Amino acid sequence: MAEARHCRCSATFLAMSFLSLAMILCVVWSPPMAAAAQEMKSINAGPRVVPVRLRRPAFGPESLAFDHRGVGPYTGVSNGRILRWSGSGRRRPGWTEFAHNYKHKTVPECASKKKLAKTESACGRPLGLQFHRRTGDMYIADAYLGLMRVGRRGGLAEVVATEAAGVPFNFLNGVDVDQETGDVYFTDSSTAYQRSDYLLVVVSGDATGRLMHYDPRTGNVTVLSSGLAFPNGVAISADRTHLVVAETSTCRLLRHWLRGPAAGKTEVLAELPGYPDNVRPDGACRGGYWVGLNRDKDWADTGTTPNSISAVSVVVPAGGIGRNGTVVAALRGFGGDVTVSEVVQRNGSLWIGSVETPYVGLFKFASLTHA
Repeated sequence: MAEARHCRCSATFLAMSFLSLAMILCVVWSPPMAAAAQEMKSINAGPRVVPVRLRRPAFGPESLAFDHRGVGPYTGVSNGRILRWSGSGRRRPGWTEFAHNYKHKTVPECASKKKLAKTESACGRPLGLQFHRRTGDMYIADAYLGLMRVGRRGGLAEVVATEAAGVPFNFLNGVDVDQETGDVYFTDSSTAYQRSDYLLVVVSGDATGRLMHYDPRTGNVTVLSSGLAFPNGVAISADRTHLVVAETSTCRLLRHWLRGPAAGKTEVLAELPGYPDNVRPDGACRGGYWVGLNRDKDWADTGTTPNSISAVSVVVPAGGIGRNGTVVAALRGFGGDVTVSEVVQRNGSLWIGSVETPYVGLFKFASLTHA
């Protein structure tokens, strides 16, 4: 319980710094807690990150995805568009536009020739991205416009869902796809606050977030779990039995069971040393995940330092309900105001997304040093 209490209270001071509020109530969160993380290995990654810069004025590559051919990454940026990286070794290297939403045709301020959008809410803000590799469809969790889909050739993304159980989406965030069935799982971080007020989700004690399922065959949306405190990233397990969900306000990972004797239940999977954003499989070992951290728990006291934790590797042992995950490694060394929203492990490299940078980060495993 102390872990969650520390997380919630630290979030209060974090918001005070950003919002200059005179008084904020520190809400104590007290559900049953999983075992604390064991000792972590430290990886001094920050100084070795190579910035893969976006084209101006785009910034904030929140989530990263690769298509069925391994091309990518693709990422959603601040002006509401989806970009694709062609690779420096290709004939036409660099970032190109892959997809856009309907507002870029209907709202003058969102036109492609405009250098800056008025606000994210005016032109949309794609957060989570994921492909269904068999069909080539990309699913997009747009914070303001809803769940969207675009075909493998890109272009105009269509809105496929805007509400669940009669309640409109308010702050869509993470998304993942079951590669066998095409089922889509995604989060609505709050029904009370939008992305523009994301800090209020934490400091107010809001727990109106939802985990949902979209069936592409019928178009139906089902609420799998509600009453969540800022559900953020989501990832389906390798054996497809459960979902791993980042619950930002409580600094932990949740596990929602899809199949088996615990189907429909949600439990605490792992306590984290910071506020989690997106969750992605580590691509190396069965049951491992990379979790981006918006801030670590010490941020309110020390600020962001070279020793701050920006992402963690979590290993989840095989087994049924009650088997907790363990934080085994931490990425450090980013410093400044750089936060990490997502880490994708691919072909011996880590691709790093952030809502606050004008680039996607890249570094090779061979360049890492362990403290």
